[in-house]
Amino acid sequence: MTNNINGFSSAASSAFVVIGYGNPEKGDDAIGHAVVDQLQASKTPTLEAYSTEYLTPELSSKLAQATVAIFVDACKLKNTDTVQVKRLEPCGTETPGSTLPGFGHSCSPCSLLALTQSVYGHCPKAWWVEVPANDFTVGHPLSDLAEQGVAQALQTISSLMSSAA
Repeated sequence: MTNNINGFSSAASSAFVVIGYGNPEKGDDAIGHAVVDQLQASKTPTLEAYSTEYLTPELSSKLAQATVAIFVDACKLKNTDTVQVKRLEPCGTETPGSTLPGFGHSCSPCSLLALTQSVYGHCPKAWWVEVPANDFTVGHPLSDLAEQGVAQALQTISSLMSSAA
């Protein structure tokens, strides 16, 4: 099973799709990749997990095959060291490039869901798992905060999958 976005698999539809994104070379920004690595190791039959640096329109084909989608990203969260979960709805009709310098995610989870709905006529239920992060330095490993967040994110994803099953 090829689950890295650079090598799309042609797997049959899955109940759950998890997309972890961020730059794996920038410290805590690798959180999404770390979560996906652990999910892939679990070999859960109803789960497809993908890692990528950026959310791109090509991901819509993966989302179209899912009943539930979970996006995982490192975030600088104010006043908390706990994973935050937000229900997502499709919004907008386009997937605009980022306008903020230094932020390379080429489209937002909501606009990617809107694209999926528009192109495939189906959009999965979706959540955004924001994992606390504080060190985005090139070449640094995950911080202690990020390591704790990865564990919390995995528990959160398990809970989301159990409640949606």
